[in-house]
Amino acid sequence: MDFDSLRFGPDGLIPGIVQDRAGAVRMVAWLNRDALQLTLDTGFVTFWSRSRQALWTKGESSGNRLRLIQIRPDCDADALLILADPEGPSCHRGTETCFDVSPEGQSSPAPWPATLPWLGRLEALLKARKATADPAGSYTQKLFAQGVDRIAKKVVEEAGEVVIAAKNEDREAFLGEAADLLFHLDLLLLERGASLLEVVGVLHDRHAERAGGPA
Repeated sequence: MDFDSLRFGPDGLIPGIVQDRAGAVRMVAWLNRDALQLTLDTGFVTFWSRSRQALWTKGESSGNRLRLIQIRPDCDADALLILADPEGPSCHRGTETCFDVSPEGQSSPAPWPATLPWLGRLEALLKARKATADPAGSYTQKLFAQGVDRIAKKVVEEAGEVVIAAKNEDREAFLGEAADLLFHLDLLLLERGASLLEVVGVLHDRHAERAGGPA
């Protein structure tokens, strides 16, 4: 990375916005040149603490590190987007992100509208269920224990239900069946060692290849 092209502030700092692969914004903190260099050298996101006037690697005490994937400056080169794989919660409160609070600043999280990054959280939960597959466990654990054939059969069944629901006027029923299909498709992807994010990557690459043509 060309440090000279970056616009550090008068205090020698530049803001870093941390985002995970699912697109969720995890936290915002500050970096100086040394923090940025350590991040690149070690592969773990390091910041500059303005209160302690010291470098700190995220998770150095809690273990909830941020494994670096990529850093991108914005168009003005005065802010950094840091793509990282979180190794646990990213907020000191134990929540996944520092933005899991209500708009009014209440201590307990408010119900936010569901967004696409939430699929990443769901997939992480399903991965944990796969790791504890059990014929006598939860519905998801049972399916993983039964293997790819059973999960694939469920995907076919749910796809049929979606088609049937699409022919009716009940929108909620249609959405419910579509949700069931997406859920079981994710199970099948995980069973085959893949993920929804990889599917999104395929769609992204196809769109890029068309260079603005019809999707």
